[in-house]
Amino acid sequence: MPAPALPRRPALSLALVLLPGLVLASEPVTGTPMSGAEFEAYTQGMTLTFSAQGQVYGAEQYLSGRRVMWAFTEDICREGHWYEENGQICFSYDYDPAPQCWVFWEDGGLNALFMGAPNGTRLKEVSKSSAPLPCAGPEVGV
Repeated sequence: MPAPALPRRPALSLALVLLPGLVLASEPVTGTPMSGAEFEAYTQGMTLTFSAQGQVYGAEQYLSGRRVMWAFTEDICREGHWYEENGQICFSYDYDPAPQCWVFWEDGGLNALFMGAPNGTRLKEVSKSSAPLPCAGPEVGV
């Protein structure tokens, strides 16, 4: 889980806790939290772009076998996977396997609440596409 003193971490993991003025966890979840099966059905084969506070923050491609590819806006892609644990969707990335857990629900698109900090972070889906995640750098594509 990202902590305020740690460097930027992906996906929906996010070092969003480092940014001022983010929506706090005290704001209610406005939908029913998704199970792992519901999350997989919604995301499988898709690339979703997420925002925080109305600003595009990054995108994640959901691959077969619960694998993912995450990239912060204008950053390199990071490979990882997701799994369900205790009613949360958790992400672990190859470069940093520490789990980063979220609660997801639908409300005008996919919404996420980060569970790894006292003042959790919220993300909102701003687009959903079947196109692959555009990856910068020498390891382009999947």
